[in-house]
Amino acid sequence: MSAIPHHQDPSSTRVGTVRALFRLREFLGPAMAAIVGSMAAYLVAQLIALAIPQVLESIVDGPLADGDRAAVVPLSLLVLALGAGEAAMFALRRWLVLTPTTRVEARMRNALYAKLQDLPVSFHDRWPSGQLLSRAVSDLGLIRRWLAFGLVLLVMNLVVIVIGAVILISMSWVLGLVYLACSVPLWIVGYRFEGRYSEVSRRSQDQSGDLATAVEESVHGIRVLKAFGRGKHALSSFRAQAEQLRTTEIEKARLDASIWVWILVVPTVALAICLVIGVWLASQGQLTVGQLVAFFATAAVLAWPIESIGFLLAFSLDARTATDRFFDIMDSENTVVDPERPVSVDRPRGELAFNDVRFRYQDSPERFGDLLDGVDLVLQPGETMALVGLTGSGKTTLTALATRLYDVTGGSITLDGVDIRALSREELRTHIAMAFEDATLFSTSVRDNVLLGRPELAGDAPEVRAEAERVLDEALRIAQAGFAYDLPDGVDTTVGEEGMSLSGGQRQRLALARAVAASPSVLVLDDPLSALDVATEARVEAELRDVLASTTALIVAHRPSTVMLADRVALLEDGRITAVGTHSELLRESAHYAFVISSLVDEERRATAEAASVSEGLDTPPAPPGAPRPAEEREEATR
Repeated sequence: MSAIPHHQDPSSTRVGTVRALFRLREFLGPAMAAIVGSMAAYLVAQLIALAIPQVLESIVDGPLADGDRAAVVPLSLLVLALGAGEAAMFALRRWLVLTPTTRVEARMRNALYAKLQDLPVSFHDRWPSGQLLSRAVSDLGLIRRWLAFGLVLLVMNLVVIVIGAVILISMSWVLGLVYLACSVPLWIVGYRFEGRYSEVSRRSQDQSGDLATAVEESVHGIRVLKAFGRGKHALSSFRAQAEQLRTTEIEKARLDASIWVWILVVPTVALAICLVIGVWLASQGQLTVGQLVAFFATAAVLAWPIESIGFLLAFSLDARTATDRFFDIMDSENTVVDPERPVSVDRPRGELAFNDVRFRYQDSPERFGDLLDGVDLVLQPGETMALVGLTGSGKTTLTALATRLYDVTGGSITLDGVDIRALSREELRTHIAMAFEDATLFSTSVRDNVLLGRPELAGDAPEVRAEAERVLDEALRIAQAGFAYDLPDGVDTTVGEEGMSLSGGQRQRLALARAVAASPSVLVLDDPLSALDVATEARVEAELRDVLASTTALIVAHRPSTVMLADRVALLEDGRITAVGTHSELLRESAHYAFVISSLVDEERRATAEAASVSEGLDTPPAPPGAPRPAEEREEATR
């Protein structure tokens, strides 16, 4: 959270508002012409409105003063025509910007999503998802509305005020200067308002993002909250955050109201003063009645542009904050990038080597040292290597480095002798596939989830569809995920958000099928069988042996049975590989390895006992280690 710029220095706001909003120009493209056209249409509409008082002056000082009623009709029709022209220009202004600004919003949202996909995992570790969601939805919607409405009106209203002021002075320099002098307090108040409102606006939008994060976390964790009866606690925490946001919004409203008071009162006082002076000038013969009527009619036309300044200024400051928040993401540095001249590995053999690999998480205090402190390990082509170690030893981190989810901070990782940083990330991840312990599925069909790593099988050609079916069937068979065919729509069933409509074991098997379907040269498995019962795990392992016979594999093992899949075992201890050999060799030669394996056995026995107790309602004694656990099988049957 420390990396998120929740608060902004208000002293920089006065200088940077225009500059910050000007950054949007790179996304405007063709919409810029539409915005300029909309400004021109609005300006024409306002010029027409300012011309109407001139016609009124001609009517009052001409036909009405002379008593020529017939001459009033054509001038009245002229006023009607001018009004119709003004209305047409207003309609044109809206029509011009409606579609182009929605395209700007779409362009910015696509760019933001692409940036989020490109940024490394370390970025997503720091940023709450609610903050990202609020930027992608509410902030971009606010920017679109400002471009279509706020920008056009703010710029053109300022122009209209200047033109109107010139017209007023030309009618009567005394009344015009009095009217302008009375507007000075508005500029002072607006200057002060800008800095205060910007800070509160930023805080409000950041708090909205925090609130979105709270909602998302509670929805995703609803099972945990219900299981522990913590719904009221979550509600209490949410209410506190919502109250913070409400307080901030009230502060915004008060600031907005304070400037509205000035904007409404000052022009009214100015008109009152001008009315007194104008009547006196007319009585002295220095102004005609028509000129006086035209002056106040022009002031009435300027009333809306002047009154709108406060609202439009607040709107622009909100848009500036939204723009800053958008560029918070777009300006984020990507530390895991493709090389300028990537090399390629054709038909890789699958030799994966860790050479003096060191790694420390970005936010980890220096006093804790490196999590991985000089890892040396070589996996031969076609070899299956099990990686074991105590909890927190860095096993999962080591596997994440192989596909550059993070980059090493020292040393190197090579594929067939080529540093993986010399490959493009896209090519690297076609050669190396991963299955994670925490299996995440997407809210799409089983088919799309399993074939995620094979985009070339997404076509509609008969031969492509046939190959896709073959790969899908084989991957589901290997992962023992045949339950997918029994779902309501078979493999075309949508699994729901994050696959939560499935059991943990089902999700894990589909994730394993996804990794197998990618047909990589190197397969990295981070304890992919932890949620399976012993019988299902045994069947999966039997099928995996055929796959692993021709594929290099690095498997994080949390069960002794998983270790048995491996040709060799690597022991990770204190950030280093301290022993490599077969399971039997390490049991004889490494006391620490024997300790780790015994702890895995104890953990597996406890898990088996707990599962058996739950499945039998605590009426029967726990099943011995290795016995099938029917809990998950019953869960699948009921689903």
